Amino acid sequence: MVRVKRGVVAHKKREKTLKKTKGFKWGRKSKERAAKEALLHAQSRSFVGRKNKKRDFRQLWQVKIKAAANQSGLKYNEFINLLKKNDIAINRKMLAELAEKQPQIFEAIIKEVKK
Repeated sequence: MVRVKRGVVAHKKREKTLKKTKGFKWGRKSKERAAKEALLHAQSRSFVGRKNKKRDFRQLWQVKIKAAANQSGLKYNEFINLLKKNDIAINRKMLAELAEKQPQIFEAIIKEVKK
């Protein structure tokens, strides 16, 4: 049977792991065993973090819309309800952008909804 030398493959595997842990603190960036364990935790937490990011941005958009709607005398839930009743399909991200950067357009939307 032919002898298989795995030095190249094993080295590439280690280098790939260490490349992913670049920027980590202490030995987790340079020691293979610590790097593997750090990656296990980091990857699971990054998965959760991506989900939390969506949750956080949606909350931020709601706060911005609520603040702008309150200036016009509408509650947030009333405003969203009126949008749905009038078949105005603008997502919360765009509404928050308009409320923050283009208040005159947001006011026009509110006037349209109040009719």
